[in-house]
Amino acid sequence: MVLKESGEMYLETIYVLRKDKGFVRAIDVGTELGYSKPSVSRAMGILRDGGYIKVAQDGGITLTEAGLEVAERTYERHTVLSELFMKLGVDEENAVNDACKIEHVISTTTFAALKKHLNEDL
Repeated sequence: MVLKESGEMYLETIYVLRKDKGFVRAIDVGTELGYSKPSVSRAMGILRDGGYIKVAQDGGITLTEAGLEVAERTYERHTVLSELFMKLGVDEENAVNDACKIEHVISTTTFAALKKHLNEDL
């Protein structure tokens, strides 16, 4: 199953919320993203059926190995791009918003080059 941008956003959000809170439910994801309950419910079903998440009896959501891989990759892209844009002088709000858009479409090759360049500057 090929994930769309929205699927990556859900997985990244679950990843970040689990890091911050430890326990994540669909309502937490919806609140964080500003999405309706029906939209989140549908997305959780798609991600569960695709093997990216598991939902426990108590509603707790965990990432599978495949889900964790996508979430970590997306989160890394987001943080590296945000940092790079801010180093270039972009204010934090715009840097984060632009990184959020670009993280889903940037190629692996281009991202690796940007990450290497950023690390060389440190």
